[in-house]
Amino acid sequence: MEKLSIHDNAGPGPPQQRHGSAAAAAPPPAVPQQLPPQMFTTAASLLDLTDKKLLTTLRDGRKIIGILRSWDQFGNLVLQDSYERIFVTHEDLPKVYADVPQGVFVVRGENTMLMGEIDLDRDGDEFVPEPWQRGDLAEVRALKKREDEERKRDLSKGLRGLKRLGFEGERSGEAVL
Repeated sequence: MEKLSIHDNAGPGPPQQRHGSAAAAAPPPAVPQQLPPQMFTTAASLLDLTDKKLLTTLRDGRKIIGILRSWDQFGNLVLQDSYERIFVTHEDLPKVYADVPQGVFVVRGENTMLMGEIDLDRDGDEFVPEPWQRGDLAEVRALKKREDEERKRDLSKGLRGLKRLGFEGERSGEAVL
């Protein structure tokens, strides 16, 4: 059995290669290649988006547009000069949208569903696709409320149908204290 100290190289191979002269020493370890910034899948990927105008879609469906000023390792975002863009998407209602100024907007990282950089050359009303028209904020909010009520009613009808088949709805089996 061979006796090794903690200063000896315990790599594979015969002992003469491990304890030999400098000429027979193992080559230095390879330096890992640097990944391009597009390869980051963590919050570090936000580095390239800092100080750029972004469209952020939240889990609850809201769309927030603003300039990314800060972020942390959890993906929490600080958007400056932000506004919420409300779209009415129901097929029976007119295709209108409105912007609601929000100022500085803080988004918890787990609520971010989708983010994308906005092309500043195409920003504005000319960037919105053809069927959409800018509407009055009060009118758009009323239409959006109506749309949400219809969606909620349809969802409730679907959950009742599933309940008849023996499925439980979300949180229906939990005790409310």
